[in-house]
Amino acid sequence: MTRNRLLGPWRRIFQWTLSLLILLIPWGRINNQSLLRVDIPHLSLQLFGTTLRIEELYLLLFFSLSFVLFFLLVTLISGRVWCGWTCPQTTLSDLTEWTARKLKLKVHNDHLHGAIWRKILFHIFLILLALLVGSNLLWYFIEPQLYFKQLLAGQLHSVALGTLVITGSVVYLDLAFLRRLFCREFCPYGRFQSVLVDKGTLILHRPESEAPRCIECGACVRACPMEIDIRKGYHIECINCGCCLDACRKVMTRLEQPGLIRYSFGTNGQGLRSLLNPRTLVLLAGFIGLLGLLIVSAQSRSDATLKVALSHQVASRQLTNGDQVSFFNAWIKNRTTGTRTYHLQAWQQSDHRPLTLKGPTDDITVQAGQNLEIDFVLLSSSSEQIKQIVFILLDQKEQKQAEATALITSSQSRKYDQK
Repeated sequence: MTRNRLLGPWRRIFQWTLSLLILLIPWGRINNQSLLRVDIPHLSLQLFGTTLRIEELYLLLFFSLSFVLFFLLVTLISGRVWCGWTCPQTTLSDLTEWTARKLKLKVHNDHLHGAIWRKILFHIFLILLALLVGSNLLWYFIEPQLYFKQLLAGQLHSVALGTLVITGSVVYLDLAFLRRLFCREFCPYGRFQSVLVDKGTLILHRPESEAPRCIECGACVRACPMEIDIRKGYHIECINCGCCLDACRKVMTRLEQPGLIRYSFGTNGQGLRSLLNPRTLVLLAGFIGLLGLLIVSAQSRSDATLKVALSHQVASRQLTNGDQVSFFNAWIKNRTTGTRTYHLQAWQQSDHRPLTLKGPTDDITVQAGQNLEIDFVLLSSSSEQIKQIVFILLDQKEQKQAEATALITSSQSRKYDQK
């Protein structure tokens, strides 16, 4: 007996695995930091144990550009498989319609039919689901534990509360009244994908050669969540979910025949060879280039950063022996995943003469991901009008970790003395 393999169970496993990851990632922690969270108060991004401050977000730019090209490449190759297997809109619509059927509501033409009390229960479920989606979005900006603590205490920031209300309302209205209609009529990705489709794009169709075997049972049409007839050829509304494929295979299995509907690269069935076309190769080259740039930039990124600036609160002073005392602020960022100890050294750039530092410049302990500020004093001779000072950050092994420069002038101290 011919047995046709069904894709539906695999698709559901993939959808729920991805959904659980999206829900659980904000709860995970590495080195006492969130796996993935945008820390707005500190203008940084916590990314799998690493903290990227705003000045390092060029790496995020490279990542974003790489992701965009990868997304375009996947779309060009796999068509709307994203829509049918990965898109949150599809996953939430599937869950919504499954729940409606469990409540014995009939779903037809994006409308629900059934008893009013069943519809009330259904809308209560949608409200709870919409609030979960809105909360999940906020967890990527506010730690989940802190989010619930503030929410229950009525202390959630007005911006966060407004985001929750707006996001929840949009999701509720979408799932209650649009669902597949959004995919058919409003989704910009669907229209964008139709521009990228070519003879090598993966599509779901019934080949013309299989038409004589079709018994016109209509199972494929009834199973299609987008309510299209795949027997009439390619539709841009098709989300490549494979529901029609499974429906056809179930019918043909009873007839001991293979299914009629299949995935193929292009309607001509040229196979993987059809992917060797200029558009695919150009996108692939661009993606590989940007990915390589991202990897090189990340690998060359130092384990620590150092920023030094003259103090704005205390001006430089000139001592009676002619030496100049300059007050500095320094910010040391430990980019590693463990606690590190550093010390500072300084010299004059013109002649590499070591300079004396006073203050907490030795045995500076910085926690993982911490950006520590220290205040110190530099003693220097005032024999030169302008001095370029080089500051070096060294670790316990006397290895250079970062470097910064600062400019001091003797005129700064004279201006201070005149006040």
